[in-house]
Amino acid sequence: MARDLERAARDVPRAARGHRAASGRGAVPRVRRALRVLRGARRGRQARRRPFQRDAMSHFVDFVIRHGEALVFVYVFADQIGVPLPAVPALLAMGALAAVGKLNFALALVLSVVASLLADTIWYTLGRTRGSRVLRLLCKISLEPDSCVRRTEEIFLRYGVRSLVIAKFIPGLSTVAPPLAGMVGVGLPRFAVYSALAALLWAGTWGGLGYLAGDALQRVTVESGRLGTRLVTLVATAVVIYIVVKWVQRRRFLRSLRIARVSQEELKHDLDAGTAVFVVDLRSELDVAAFPFAIPGALRIAAEELERRHQDIPRDRDVIVYCS
Repeated sequence: MARDLERAARDVPRAARGHRAASGRGAVPRVRRALRVLRGARRGRQARRRPFQRDAMSHFVDFVIRHGEALVFVYVFADQIGVPLPAVPALLAMGALAAVGKLNFALALVLSVVASLLADTIWYTLGRTRGSRVLRLLCKISLEPDSCVRRTEEIFLRYGVRSLVIAKFIPGLSTVAPPLAGMVGVGLPRFAVYSALAALLWAGTWGGLGYLAGDALQRVTVESGRLGTRLVTLVATAVVIYIVVKWVQRRRFLRSLRIARVSQEELKHDLDAGTAVFVVDLRSELDVAAFPFAIPGALRIAAEELERRHQDIPRDRDVIVYCS
């Protein structure tokens, strides 16, 4: 209907020009009537769309209020297991809904701790049974695996099992810390205590902030409801752009590091044949502790000490390095 009116509105001026040549200004009222009908049709279409958007947003809010505690559990578990679904907004919403009496804060907090502990225990078990293969898996699914794993190892070496509490507040590190704890042999009871404490502090902090800022978050939610699908599209576009940029940066970084590679069989053949090669072991201390094996004759240098000890590497032989 609206399209027909638009075509009619485009055709009327041409008809009006021809009619004006014959009968003067008689076509002008018809043009105005057609434009008024077209504007009325557009207003009616917009008016029908707005109640639908309000009803959809109202149903969504009602669903969140009815199943708030379960949704918090799902969000936290997905976030801690490695799915790119941030749990912090859900924890803030948990506190905001609890502030207005729409959600049981204590129950939601307990479910958040259980969800986080369950995900951490899964990663801990995989790290204990699968070892470095778990880190390789994390490297494949992470956007910044190189710096993420290295930073987690540094924190773990400095603070031990207490690093589980610190890593929980650092995006990306919270998923890497549990398998590292399993790899280095932290006992399950001790791991569970620190993991539960970390989850309680993490969920309680963000939920508490949401509780204190409940009014402000409620106003943001109302404004978001007014924007409707435009806000969802904007946020989704920003997330996609962020992921693409990080992926491109990582691909460029890996291309810049491409060098001549030597297989294990080739290295063994060279060593057995007495070829003048020098092997440098750049594995982290955690990897060495988990797998205390090394290539005979290799020079052990931590990656962070490479710049300081580079003079220990001979310049007159081929150098082969291997790391985690």
